[in-house]
Amino acid sequence: MTNDLTLNLGYALPEIVLAALACLVLLIEAVFAERGRNTAFVVAIASLLLTAWLSAQQYGDEVHKAFTDMYVADNMGAVLKTLINLLTVGVFINSRRYLTERGLFRGDYYVLGMFAVLGMMIMVSSSTFLVLYMGLELQALSLYVMVAYYRDSAQCSEAAMKYFVLGALSSGIFLYGVSLLYGLSSGFDFDGVRAASILYGAKSPVMALALVMVIVALAFKIGAVPFHMWIPDVYQGSPTPTTAFIATAPKIAAFAVFYRILVEGMEPLVANWQLIFIILAVLSIAVGNVTAIAQTNLKRMLGYSTIAHMGFFLLGFLTGNSVGYAAAMFYILVYTFMALGAFGVIQLLARKGFEADELNDMKGLSQRHPWYAFLMLLLMISMSGIPPTIGFYAKLNIIQALLNVGMVWLAVLAVLLAVIGAFYYLRVIKLMYFDTAEVEIIESNAVDEKIVVSGIALAVVAILPWIGTVIDLCRGIFAV
Repeated sequence: MTNDLTLNLGYALPEIVLAALACLVLLIEAVFAERGRNTAFVVAIASLLLTAWLSAQQYGDEVHKAFTDMYVADNMGAVLKTLINLLTVGVFINSRRYLTERGLFRGDYYVLGMFAVLGMMIMVSSSTFLVLYMGLELQALSLYVMVAYYRDSAQCSEAAMKYFVLGALSSGIFLYGVSLLYGLSSGFDFDGVRAASILYGAKSPVMALALVMVIVALAFKIGAVPFHMWIPDVYQGSPTPTTAFIATAPKIAAFAVFYRILVEGMEPLVANWQLIFIILAVLSIAVGNVTAIAQTNLKRMLGYSTIAHMGFFLLGFLTGNSVGYAAAMFYILVYTFMALGAFGVIQLLARKGFEADELNDMKGLSQRHPWYAFLMLLLMISMSGIPPTIGFYAKLNIIQALLNVGMVWLAVLAVLLAVIGAFYYLRVIKLMYFDTAEVEIIESNAVDEKIVVSGIALAVVAILPWIGTVIDLCRGIFAV
């Protein structure tokens, strides 16, 4: 590992390029107004693709640090940042028709998304709490505005307020935990926190409190039970493109934050945070799956589904070894692509004055739009973890990681709760194929949107011949 006490700006080139191009998109909108909106959209897409390519170029054999050891460029960061940008490209393409029909197609929406991505990339590559918090707040502030972007909707304003208040609360809790860690380690870098974790251990009440505060704040960010209150309201109240964005890219950044803090910084306390994660994971899977059954709004149902999926992600993480971390990373990547596809189908069905986000709107979909129904069928089967889809292998990897560390009871419980959760996914399929349509759904004319959603949905099955390669890629990142 190179450990140069210099700026080494080249290692942060993806972030620098994205920041510069986000400002360019903002200038295009400001200078050309309505005439420049299509140009701003195209530049935003091109910027994210360029940033994804630059991030992928950082994949290699060495770990590099920059900005006097505050920034790290490694294989995990390269993979996660590449996927964050590609997911956001999918979100942006799917959003164009939706925003245009509601008079919201403006460059500043994409600027906000690009700055949110920049914050996520900073989080992924942070090696100190200061840099991590800067990225965290850049992402959060951008998302708050994106949730409230539909100003004429009282529902969006309410969702944004709830998201802002709870987000500010979680940030305060996080900062309090970090301040305690600073007092113990006399620094903000993760290496210093690791040394303090070894020196003081969980027997120190201050260290124990700091650990709890940090985990609580992180649990807020991913919506783990009992810190999940904002998820269903924000998912339902936000414009659907924003919901798709919140459900995907930030989850990948959250995985990086969990790894940077708990593994790189506080791994000596693994026995302690492992117990907390067991409680969070079991509660999240149970509450998420059971509560989702009672929902009538599709976006709200998918919100509770997210809570359950975050529980499965935590199951992989709590194993405390490289196999579990790789399983958690694979799971979070699979989930984000499935979520992008599911919300993409909802956007395909939506039109001005009709959001297509009620379960009843799915009734008889196979009779009117069989292709859309087929895409949603694949995504629901994959989300429920039924073979032969990629979602099945994601859950199987988590179960195997638990069995490898002897947590048989936890693996059995997770499987049982997953079976319960399959009900509400299968209910969507039943509504599409066995019920009579109640509303007229107009065919979308957005070809690019159809291609993206179709590609994602078909990939849950088409990628199976290469599933081993993807799993090996995740395992290779954490191999010692």
